[in-house]
This record gives sequence, structure tokens and C-alpha cells, in this order.
Amino acid sequence: MDVNLKNTPSEIDRLIDKYKSTVYGIAIARLGSKADADDVFQEVFLAAYRKGITVKDNDEEKFWLIRTTLNQCKKITLSSWRRRTVPLEERKEEVSFFRSREENDVFCAVTELPEKYRMVVYLYYFEEVSTDEIAEIMKVRSGTVRMQLTRAREMLKEKLKGGYFYE
Repeated sequence: MDVNLKNTPSEIDRLIDKYKSTVYGIAIARLGSKADADDVFQEVFLAAYRKGITVKDNDEEKFWLIRTTLNQCKKITLSSWRRRTVPLEERKEEVSFFRSREENDVFCAVTELPEKYRMVVYLYYFEEVSTDEIAEIMKVRSGTVRMQLTRAREMLKEKLKGGYFYE
């Protein structure tokens, strides 16, 4: 195992402090499971430790972490173990990731979107990443990202209609 020794525990702690909500939020939005999100969180920061990612002001590290998080999520969803298992009829885990009820309601509605819309909405609204940056991270055109956001907004409007926000 090749480990980059330029990262110290305090450097990794600063990296985790700065990006923990980004990595965990993407993982839970993508996978819908706290246990799977915990696994992704651990793998992403272990990879950052091995690579020697440090806390800087530029967005390069953030984008690397987002891309690595998406790749780890993809590994989990494509794993042969997961394909061979049949999930039990289980209730949706209650998400209390945010402080206010409104944010949690919106986040829950976002997690119910189809996968291709879920990540662009999360990155754009919750992580405040621009459409051009999302396109670069997800390796699609900017126009595709903007169209997915438009369609996702319509779906969210329908999901939230008559609920907490439209009373």
C-alpha cells in the first residue's frame, strides 16, 4: 500500500472539517442510506490522505473530493454484492441532516428525484457549485446541467405542492 506521508493527522482533520458536509451530503443524496454514506465518507477521506490532498483556498481540492465521492457512490451502486441482494421493504430513513424542517423537507424531496437530477440539484443548491463547474465534474455539457436543473425544479415543485411550502 502506497501512502503519501505529507499529510499529517492534523492536516486530514482540517480537510474533514472543511468538506465533511459536502462529501456526506453528496453520498446520502446519491445513495439514500446512512450506512452507505458513512462508507463513502471513510473511503473518500482515506483516498485524500493517500493522495496528499490538503486544505487550500482554491476549488481544485473540492472538485477532486466531489468527483471521488461520486466515483465511490458509483462503486457501491454497481457492486456485485448489491446487485445480488434484494432490499427488504423498509421505510425511508428520516433525514435530519439540516437544522431547519424546511431544508430537511426539500432535501428529502431531492433524494426522491431520479438519479440524473438528484446530483445536479444537490451540487447547485446545497453546495453552490456553478453549472459550468458541475458540467466539468460530471463530464457533461453545461446545457445538459441547466436542462436537468429546469426539469428537476418542475418535479420538486410537484412533490412539494400542497406540502409544507405551499400551504
